[in-house]
Amino acid sequence: MFKKFTAALAVAAGVFAGTGLASAADLGAVPYNKTPAYITPVYDWSGAYAGVNVGYGWGRSSDTSTLGTPPVFTDSVNARMNGVSGGAQIGYNLQMQNWLVGLEGDIQATGQSNSHSYTCAAGVCTTTLLGGIFPIPGPAVSATETQRIDFFGTVRGRVGLVVVPTVLLYATGGLAYGQVDADSTLSGATRSQNYKLGWTAGGGIEGAIGGGWTARLEYLYLDLGKVSGTFTSNLADPTGTTALVGGFSSRITDNILRVGVNYRFGDPVIAKY
Repeated sequence: MFKKFTAALAVAAGVFAGTGLASAADLGAVPYNKTPAYITPVYDWSGAYAGVNVGYGWGRSSDTSTLGTPPVFTDSVNARMNGVSGGAQIGYNLQMQNWLVGLEGDIQATGQSNSHSYTCAAGVCTTTLLGGIFPIPGPAVSATETQRIDFFGTVRGRVGLVVVPTVLLYATGGLAYGQVDADSTLSGATRSQNYKLGWTAGGGIEGAIGGGWTARLEYLYLDLGKVSGTFTSNLADPTGTTALVGGFSSRITDNILRVGVNYRFGDPVIAKY
């Protein structure tokens, strides 16, 4: 009796196992779903951009003024040319891993100016004709010279290091240009205008603030070289035969600190897998 029960149990187990295997085969392979790769957004500085800026300049005019031809009076001064400046810039960046190279140009209007006064003693710079005939030493001559940086601009290369994806440290330098105007209160004098080429160098920090916009803080040293000019007055010079001529020669330099914003055209973010 026990042997019959054992045989029946074995047959039942075999039937159950066969049924289970058939059911598993009917279900097919279990699908495998791979977790999508994580996409890390990386900021890309490459591309064209344009923007505006505003700042302040601590300028200096190392000036020597003269009266007479040849000079009979000389006055030298280092005059400050401080004031606000503002303008626009346009440029292009190319990022290569953590390094950046670029080219930028800008043009600025400025209120930077200086004035200084001098006096040539009586009998030194002018002559008066007594009775229209006899020359005698003339009166003292006082004058004020005003210089103004009317505008300036730069064309510069940029080399930068991307310290984190959205922050750039850079050095910059290149060509500078500008106009320096000079006026004198010397009687009969007219304005002197100088268009100059020079050089500039500096650096800054720039960071992304969203939506293709960046903000920057920048320092530039500007050197426009020497400017010069003459003012012809309606006064008689010490010889009494020609007009008294005033002249100046100045070296114009500037230290500029400015803030600005740029908009970069195109998508500033790429996907890194």
